[in-house]
Amino acid sequence: MARKAPGAGSPGIWRWLGLSLVIVLVDQFTKTLILGYYKYGDATYVTGFFNVVRAHNTGAAFSFLADAAGWQRWLFTAIGIAAAAFIVWMLKSHAGQKLFSFAMAAILGGAIGNVIDRMMHGYVVDFLDFHLGAQHFPAFNVADSAITIGAVCLILDELRRVRKK
Repeated sequence: MARKAPGAGSPGIWRWLGLSLVIVLVDQFTKTLILGYYKYGDATYVTGFFNVVRAHNTGAAFSFLADAAGWQRWLFTAIGIAAAAFIVWMLKSHAGQKLFSFAMAAILGGAIGNVIDRMMHGYVVDFLDFHLGAQHFPAFNVADSAITIGAVCLILDELRRVRKK
């Protein structure tokens, strides 16, 4: 009888890929709403520390390389696709590790959401604007939130793993 690789054929990976798909769908739905109801630069006051805006990010996190000549679109798209492939491989290998797999699935969903934007628009649609007085944190989106939550969970998973040793 042939042995299966760890995680291969188990329902575990499909649960995590399903979570990634939900993140992509929510991300793209919210961005579609922003693109449909807001013009570039429009903003809606929500609270004293939060606005909904329409912003375009041609760069990476915190608009890194946003002023480059356009080549960054393809670089960040390629990085996102490579990261997605690596994450799927990691999920296959570690589908039973819940916190690790949750983190990977969140990062995967966020990465795919932003890759879709880059390929469709040439920029990532951002719309969540938190601020303290006149100091604004860079606008972000659901995909960015998922990536951040995933990164925090990866750190927590590693700290938990190290403590078990």
